[in-house]
Amino acid sequence: MDSVIERLDALKRLSKNGGEYWMGRDLQPILGYDKWENFKHVIQKAREACRSAGIETKYHFLDTGKVITAGKGAQLVREDFFLTRYGCYLVAMNGEPSKPEIGSAQTYFAVQARRQELADLSLNDEKRLELRDRVKESVKHLNSAAKSSGVVNYAFFHDAGYRGLYGMGLRAIKDWKGIPRKDDLMDRAGRAELAANEFRYTQTEERLKQEQIKGGDRAESVHNEVGRKVRDAIRNIGGTLPENLPAEPSLKKLTGTRKRRLLDSGSQHA
Repeated sequence: MDSVIERLDALKRLSKNGGEYWMGRDLQPILGYDKWENFKHVIQKAREACRSAGIETKYHFLDTGKVITAGKGAQLVREDFFLTRYGCYLVAMNGEPSKPEIGSAQTYFAVQARRQELADLSLNDEKRLELRDRVKESVKHLNSAAKSSGVVNYAFFHDAGYRGLYGMGLRAIKDWKGIPRKDDLMDRAGRAELAANEFRYTQTEERLKQEQIKGGDRAESVHNEVGRKVRDAIRNIGGTLPENLPAEPSLKKLTGTRKRRLLDSGSQHA
């Protein structure tokens, strides 16, 4: 198995944009196929599986060929395929299960796919953390503007904004999404939901300042109105309304992980 994995790693190529790919002719002997025609049949089965899954096959299976000189100077085109990591995974899944090389390749490409999923997830989490930090700053500025407007009951003030954006109060939002009462809603929000709330906060702050709003009731009304307009904008562009966006893993845990990673990195360079 190790030999197969080492050879797969060695034959991996990189495109100009950094994408990984393999050549079909390179994979053929590694996966235990002596004849190209037999292996080509496996590639065609894999391509059909890709098509059946509703995925555009041209992005994962690209026909190519190389002109070679045969006997007496005759020139022939040697058929081949460019295969992405996903394409190779489908090839391995459609190979003969009795071949030990196929089992090794299935494991190899499954692990590679999982690594990419984790990398993508990590990037999404980092962006969520960045947005969450921006939302915290927006709330601070909004609270300052609300104080200047005479807001005393901040729970009522913020709930008015939630009712405008979500069509319901904070407690109802958490119940609707299945979020525990003790959790902060913004810590469980995804990127789209965080961005919508940041816009609501910043625009409410601007309204309170520019219009010199005075009085808690009036400030609550403005917050609710801005929330409703943001909600209408999301609906008009065909977006998912915030209450229907799924709750994501708590950012408090992710924040702890990021801090530990930064501390570890700092200790290594100290």
